[in-house]
Amino acid sequence: MNKAIFNWSGGKDSSLSLYYLKKDPQWQIKYLMTLVNESYQRISMHGVRVELLEQQAESIGIPLYKLLVPEQMTMDVYNRLMKETLEQFKKEDIHWAVFGDIFLEDLKKYREEQLAKVEIKGHFPIWKKPTFQLAEDFIRLGFQAIIVCVDGRYLEKSFVGRLLDKDFLKDLPQGVDPCGENGEYHSFVFDGPLFRQPVNFKKGDIVYKRSKPVACSPKESSSLNGFPSVMTQSIDTGCWYCDLLPVDTCV
Repeated sequence: MNKAIFNWSGGKDSSLSLYYLKKDPQWQIKYLMTLVNESYQRISMHGVRVELLEQQAESIGIPLYKLLVPEQMTMDVYNRLMKETLEQFKKEDIHWAVFGDIFLEDLKKYREEQLAKVEIKGHFPIWKKPTFQLAEDFIRLGFQAIIVCVDGRYLEKSFVGRLLDKDFLKDLPQGVDPCGENGEYHSFVFDGPLFRQPVNFKKGDIVYKRSKPVACSPKESSSLNGFPSVMTQSIDTGCWYCDLLPVDTCV
């Protein structure tokens, strides 16, 4: 039995990877681990409230491990937090870390190099699978997701807050990856074959937030739910976010 933690973003790639992994009896997922902004109590970069993340994990039935991170995080701080956390997991006889990456070679290499330092192996259930096929499979299997963040370099405001369905895929501009693997968009999965019951929410405000120039890869600039890439560049961009409100807090 391979005991593992799952680096969980709450989005479609994570959900599809977990779906496939749960079909293999050799794997036991002990925790869903998510990076959470300590100041705002939201999924790092995705902006989803921690209350919805908790409901999601409860519906899936796997314990959630929230790794609290500062809003402004250096590589040194990030690497230290991840190393300390993984060393704690090893004490529970966990020797695998699972990721939903698809085709970013430098990101995968970096993850594996960092994992090796603490003698943990990486597993990538949907690695190198065609992204259009993955997106279609996600919909065909009955998953439901809402777009919570789009990178303004790739997509307009109108794409955020939409359901991830066939119409959404059809409307994506040429050059945008169907799974948003380059950070073009991010989603929150609220129902599907992994879930015992849907996560209830209501759409809130849509806001634009400009990022401060930082040294990071396009993938990391959109999601810090894993080891950052070693291939870096200076960027200055912004994203559209759709706030999701837990039903019991709606007015």
